[in-house]
Parts: sequence; C-alpha cells; structure tokens
Amino acid sequence: MTKADIVTEISNKTGIDKNDVLAIVEGFMTTLKNSMEKGENVYLRGFGSFVIKKRAEKLGRNILAKTAVTIPAHCIPTFKPAKEFMDAVKEKVKVENV
Repeated sequence: MTKADIVTEISNKTGIDKNDVLAIVEGFMTTLKNSMEKGENVYLRGFGSFVIKKRAEKLGRNILAKTAVTIPAHCIPTFKPAKEFMDAVKEKVKVENV
C-alpha cells in the first residue's frame, strides 16, 4: 500500500476531499519526522511506538581496502508495534500470503 492508496481509502471512508486528506497525512508524517529529529519518541496507543535507538560505536571492515573502519555511534528510528496490532497481524496474515 502506498501513501496515495492510504489517502484514497481514507477519503472514500470519510467523504473528505482527497486533497484535504493528503494535507493531513503529509502533516502527520512531517510532525512525526520533526519530533524524532528533535530526539522525541512518538507513542500511538493501540498502534505502536516510533522510538529512537542508539547504536554503539563498532569496528567494521572495508573489504576492498582490507582495512578496519570505525563506525561511529549513531541513532536510528525504529518502530515497535502495539501488542493488539501485532496479534491482529499474526492472526489474519498467513505465512503463505507473504
């Protein structure tokens, strides 16, 4: 499913114009992104959590140059689905469908 599919489905279910729904969806994504860029986690009860995780500094290898490279510590955004959300997917999506 794409962003356009999401906008169309919400528009069809609510009767709100697609351009208005698109603005709302874009606003939601921008707000989520800006919050995480400020170091804030985002919690959506019943859906899941967008959490910033810190990755420790580690030693990697440049295979072509055969040298060791230090990968600095950094933060990455992650998503952890809510239990109800995870259980619903486990129940409704069968392995052969994926």
